[in-house]
Amino acid sequence: MHKYIVDGGFPLKGKIKANGNKNAALPCIAAALLTDEAVILENIPEIEDVLVMLNILEKIGCEVKHLKKHTFQIKASDIKTHEIPVELAKAVRASILFAGPMLARLGKVQLPPPGGDVIGRRRLDTHFLALLSLGASIDHDGAFNISTNKLVGKNVFLDEASVTATENAIMAAVLAEGQTVMENVASEPHVQDLCNMLNQMGAKITGVGSNILTIDGVKKLKGTTYKIGADFMEVGSLIGLAAVTRSELEITDADPQHLRMVRIAYNKMGIHWETSGSSILVPSGQKMRVNPDFGGAIPKIDDAPWPGFPPDLTSIMTVVATQINGTILIHEKMFESRMFFVDKLIAMGAGIILCDPHRAVVTGPSRLRGSDLVSPDVRAGMAMVIAALCAEGTSEIHNVYQIERGYENICERLQLLGARIKRLPE
Repeated sequence: MHKYIVDGGFPLKGKIKANGNKNAALPCIAAALLTDEAVILENIPEIEDVLVMLNILEKIGCEVKHLKKHTFQIKASDIKTHEIPVELAKAVRASILFAGPMLARLGKVQLPPPGGDVIGRRRLDTHFLALLSLGASIDHDGAFNISTNKLVGKNVFLDEASVTATENAIMAAVLAEGQTVMENVASEPHVQDLCNMLNQMGAKITGVGSNILTIDGVKKLKGTTYKIGADFMEVGSLIGLAAVTRSELEITDADPQHLRMVRIAYNKMGIHWETSGSSILVPSGQKMRVNPDFGGAIPKIDDAPWPGFPPDLTSIMTVVATQINGTILIHEKMFESRMFFVDKLIAMGAGIILCDPHRAVVTGPSRLRGSDLVSPDVRAGMAMVIAALCAEGTSEIHNVYQIERGYENICERLQLLGARIKRLPE
């Protein structure tokens, strides 16, 4: 285990490249199981969650090659078992993504309950209801034993627009017999990446990017080479970091077309950036003042399914709001435990009222003080890094494994921008 030591209060400057989208890498890794031919994935972030998923593939008999930095080849020509290893499944939430492709490829899968961030209840019902609609049967005796004699296309209406449930249903449906029409599906950029990759492999998916997908099942998929897009969660985090440290940062390979709602939210706090091609420049001279809603009402930043504001950035926006002149409401609708990290920000000097598990009223600007912090999950952990870098004095951040599950080499990359941050053994 490691910790970060952070000396805050110093501006940063320079250029940083956005990594590939973690939430696209994970389903695309699982989708490699749908063919016995080689799949090459490019722009894959080399983070803990990705490495665990690749380890699972190796344990069940797949061949995984690290071709070069951020590029992996997967060949699932000889799957030896339908049982996902318990300890590895518990290490990553995305292990649930093996349900759809294993069912489609082998007709059965034994899946232990997945792990992941502790941010509230994360139901699996939507996954199983979709797979049941396509012809699966499910038995739960500590692990989920899912099997089918034949997957058959149906009209499937998801009871919530769950990203991973959508991805599981897509991966099952591409090899199902007949046509599947899926409604109320998630349409985030990472879901689009998965669909585009599967179409390159020979799948027939239309409606990509919308909340209605039509999938005509095929008998076989082929190998492909696919490059995933930028991690817009990381890009959104870096924009917030630049703003609160009064820094000028250029973020390259940022795919700014996916940041339209993020831009609207930052504009509410007087933060803007310039785009040039795939790059973003965050200037140092930000207004940093809340723009009230019409009539002078307090504005809010609230998450919603795509193309709404992404829930994974609400933790980041809460920290940014502490440095803005004015009052704003942060409303995290989806997870009832995600906002509990704000007690650490309050201890640092932030002006925050936690109204309930989902809503926080933030008034700034506040002078944050260095503190002893513990990262509870990926996004709150990165929010604490941002808070520590704009605070006065020194902070220690523990349980940084959680941060490194989503942000590759974050210490080294921030050091290159001038951040005074060190990664040390506990």
